[in-house]
Amino acid sequence: MNGLFVFFLLIYLMTLITNLLIFFLVLSDYNLHNPMYFFLANLAFLDMSYSSVTAPRMLFDLVTKSRSISIPACITQVFFYVSLACSELLLLSAMSYDRYIAICHPLHYKLIMSWRVCTHMASLVWVAAYSHSLVHTLLLLRLSFCRTSSIHNFFCDLPHLYQISCTDPFINTVVEFIEGCIIGLGAFLLTFLSYVYIFRTILRIRSKIGKRKAFSTCTSHLTVVFIFYGSLIFIYFVPSSSDMITLNKLFTVISALINPLLNPLIYSLRNKDLMAALMRFYYHLKLIQAS
Repeated sequence: MNGLFVFFLLIYLMTLITNLLIFFLVLSDYNLHNPMYFFLANLAFLDMSYSSVTAPRMLFDLVTKSRSISIPACITQVFFYVSLACSELLLLSAMSYDRYIAICHPLHYKLIMSWRVCTHMASLVWVAAYSHSLVHTLLLLRLSFCRTSSIHNFFCDLPHLYQISCTDPFINTVVEFIEGCIIGLGAFLLTFLSYVYIFRTILRIRSKIGKRKAFSTCTSHLTVVFIFYGSLIFIYFVPSSSDMITLNKLFTVISALINPLLNPLIYSLRNKDLMAALMRFYYHLKLIQAS
């Protein structure tokens, strides 16, 4: 248990440090004050929050060897987990739309993606996600739960609470299905269609250098999208059975703890602007220390 505690503690601390660094760089460096990095700062803040919903409780359980959680605490965790997961889904769609405008309509990019539009899009993402989660949380209050039941995971989620409910969760599952289709399918279609037009535009570029440059502006986002959707599909759409419980737990850990760490690394390692901003920040600290 001590080995697992140290391992997950290091992952959590690295997640906080890397995302906080990106968030601070975007806020403080004028060269990063554009729509793409505005959404990236939102993603960094979201990943810090997303990881903080599950990791501290898991680390506490590993230290105390506790295996229990109260129903109110479980429902609270569900509210924040669902809202932040939904926020990431919608934010990735907003970021794909930003890349679509940047590549397909570069001459009108600054006009279309104004700060007013960006702030409205980000606000809509957060309001829609928390409203979606609030509906499910309020519906959970109508359920009664069996005290002897256990959740086969390291944090609480909607399907887990439905499994231990002594009340028929039919209404909850119907609402979850309807809202999931509206929000999930809408976000997926926006992301999918954005990249259809992006790839079509890139294929029309004659020079190889132009194609490579255009494609490089969206590879990081596309990688994050594939990882996020891949984890989501395996967790919620692969039929759960006794043989798949271990794999399901593994992908849940990847989605809740590893993805928030990978996202800033994927965006920063191949991003010259972020690396340049990091170097400027480093030299600025050295000047402060020297003085």
